[in-house]
Amino acid sequence: MNKRPTKSDIRRKLDNQVRDFLEQGGALEQVEKGVSGRFDKNGPIKSNSMAFDTSKEGRTLVTEAIASIEARKHPEPVQKKPKQTRQKKKMIYDDFGEPLRWEWVEE
Repeated sequence: MNKRPTKSDIRRKLDNQVRDFLEQGGALEQVEKGVSGRFDKNGPIKSNSMAFDTSKEGRTLVTEAIASIEARKHPEPVQKKPKQTRQKKKMIYDDFGEPLRWEWVEE
């Protein structure tokens, strides 16, 4: 991602350009306060200023990134494997405590 210049970076760049212009023999003209910079004072006002003549940057869609972040916040529960039942041999006794037979029962 490109880093956007800060206001101080832009200010420093403009100051350097003005200094270079003056060093090469250029001259600045002082304009009174409140005087418009438009040529035709009755004409329409342009929306773009000369100081900000760069085109607007397009917005970057981040819907996929947001969706992946939200998916990580709420993960789907992992389904556990059903426990395999094992059969166990169990002795069956009669009423008097004597062994009768063996039976296979699931745990």
